[in-house]
Amino acid sequence: MALEVAFWILAVMSVAAALAVVLLKDIFRAALFLIFGFFTVAGIYATLNADFLAVVQVLVYVGAVGILLIFAIMFTRETQHGSLFNRQHMFAMLFAALLLVAMIYTMTQTDWISLGLIANPPVEALSSGEGLTKDIGEALFDKNGYILTVEIAGVMLLAAVLGGIVIMRERDKDKDKDKK
Repeated sequence: MALEVAFWILAVMSVAAALAVVLLKDIFRAALFLIFGFFTVAGIYATLNADFLAVVQVLVYVGAVGILLIFAIMFTRETQHGSLFNRQHMFAMLFAALLLVAMIYTMTQTDWISLGLIANPPVEALSSGEGLTKDIGEALFDKNGYILTVEIAGVMLLAAVLGGIVIMRERDKDKDKDKK
């Protein structure tokens, strides 16, 4: 019962965060609400006993995508004003509303079980903590695993972020010289 209550609280918070992302005019605050929305989705995964997906959500989306988005916003000048040339708000809102109605209709009218798209995992696998997480862990850390590849990719992403910071510092130094 407590997990169901937590699920619905996180679901409402996730929808509220998504609405804040769309409706806020300040792009920096919208990005912060996007990161908050990523956290709430990770919480939803945790309430559904998908612990691996929850951790990946936090690491990949909050840790990588969210922080990269914040860096991009901070490096960009004039983020407070937004795009003055975008005059198609009503068309975009109408399209988004029609897409939402189509998605809700499809989700509610499709018999997902007969299509074989919903599988019921054994209760023993969910309660014991084994299953997908155990299989993924064995695949990563086995003697023929992929952990070295993941670590190399992480170091390359760190080098790319540091390179972007160095390039921006040099560009700011050049602008300071031009002003003098």
